[in-house]
Amino acid sequence: MKEEDIRPQQIFDKYLEMTAKDAITYFGDCTKEATGCPACDREGILAFHKSGFDYQECPECLTLFVSPRPVSEAFDRYYTEAPSVDFWATTFYKETADSRREKLWKPKAEMVKKMIHERIDSSQNFSVVDIGGGYGIFAEEIEKLTDKSCVVIEPGPMLAGICRKKGLVVVEKFLESVVSSDLPRGRKVFVSFELFEHLHSPHAFLTCLRDIMSSGDMFIFTTLSGTGVDIRLLWENSKSVSPPHHLNFLNPKSIPLLLNKIGLDTLDIITPGKLDIDIMSNNAEFISDRFWSSFLALASDEDKMTMQLAIEKTCSSSHIMVVCSKP
Repeated sequence: MKEEDIRPQQIFDKYLEMTAKDAITYFGDCTKEATGCPACDREGILAFHKSGFDYQECPECLTLFVSPRPVSEAFDRYYTEAPSVDFWATTFYKETADSRREKLWKPKAEMVKKMIHERIDSSQNFSVVDIGGGYGIFAEEIEKLTDKSCVVIEPGPMLAGICRKKGLVVVEKFLESVVSSDLPRGRKVFVSFELFEHLHSPHAFLTCLRDIMSSGDMFIFTTLSGTGVDIRLLWENSKSVSPPHHLNFLNPKSIPLLLNKIGLDTLDIITPGKLDIDIMSNNAEFISDRFWSSFLALASDEDKMTMQLAIEKTCSSSHIMVVCSKP
């Protein structure tokens, strides 16, 4: 898989250009509050400044995070009104939906099915709950694979309507407003993809989730790792570091610290990324490290595949998947 398959450069660069403008419009003069590390609460050290946002790095667990952070009301307005948000939800998704289904969502559904069946007998009844289910593509694919119902929690009226038209069960609320009676009875597997890095407060999100989970319920989520090789090398030039969307970059060390604080048990952490080397190749002009510069310039396609596999196996990819449960 190549980055171009799921993020065509022309349309993705257009989105990032719109995002940079919106960052000024919606956050240029808003109230901001200092925050500690999302994982361990320690005071961070300034790493870099980007599009009006300061990114700090925790000296203890290496979490990368935005601080001072705009108040949550500013994000509410941004996600309701901003042109870049509308562009992502309409133009970008429509033009990449088929490719993302084949390259992203089908493989992800296979991985989630495997993780579920490693811990839950396939004969047992359970429901999948997709938090921030968007267009419902993952929900469609996991229902096919598991023959179990999938509930989509989606607060956006447009996306919730699209999911309903597909015949999916939808809870049109923010997670903070969801109560246990909104969800099916019995054991549940909650999932969330590419959402954690956006959260204004990961602690508050996980606390709300924990409160609607029952003992034995699982939570599987993906996010961006701040210790992933492409992010570490590209740093402020990384397109993944995209304010105001991406605020939190936890990592395989810091995520268990946060989960433990909330009262959730970490079961597994992997970095099944496939794109780190390709992303680095596409942004080689920003890489000054001599080893990586020469590797990207001279390596064969086979060498790059071997290196990408090593990145995955050593938990060094910027794409991270976490499995946890409520005791």
